[in-house]
Amino acid sequence: MQLFIDYLPILIFFGAYFYEDIYFATTVLMVVMPIIMVVQWVITKKLNRIYAASTALVLLLGSATLLLRNPLFLYWKPTVLNWAIALAFLGSQFIGAKPFVQRMMGEAARLRDEQWRRLNLIWVIFFIVVGGINLYVAYSFSEPTWVKFKLFGMLGLTFAFVIIQTVWLMRTMNNNESVKQKSE
Repeated sequence: MQLFIDYLPILIFFGAYFYEDIYFATTVLMVVMPIIMVVQWVITKKLNRIYAASTALVLLLGSATLLLRNPLFLYWKPTVLNWAIALAFLGSQFIGAKPFVQRMMGEAARLRDEQWRRLNLIWVIFFIVVGGINLYVAYSFSEPTWVKFKLFGMLGLTFAFVIIQTVWLMRTMNNNESVKQKSE
């Protein structure tokens, strides 16, 4: 459900863009994201920090896009968000008892501390790469291509990453279990 909520504004942006243009879509996005954030808070009584940061960036960079009539500001939003998340994940390697990825996954996976740190660094690399790819697409391709990439490309990259991560997790946990059984 959370994935749907995270991608709902992108779907609405996509529809608004192909209905009119980037400025109309930006305006719609700037209206929709705070509404979804408030509705989510009313229902769950929790504030999703990443969604809140994304909303703040949309309001800031969307305003610059509309005021200056330059969509490059909005093009930078996914990169700024991904790189900020990468920086937070990297910082969690050194601050706090557990890296962010371990806090997110909780008891869903049983890994050794060094494996959690490695997985956390893999997430850091993922966020940096996705931010870089976004800039590459924004500066190398047409606006409609960037809009399509924002929806389909980023979603596809995220799914591919999750699948690769799941395979890595399963393999690592199986190896840990094999080593544990051999040592007993």
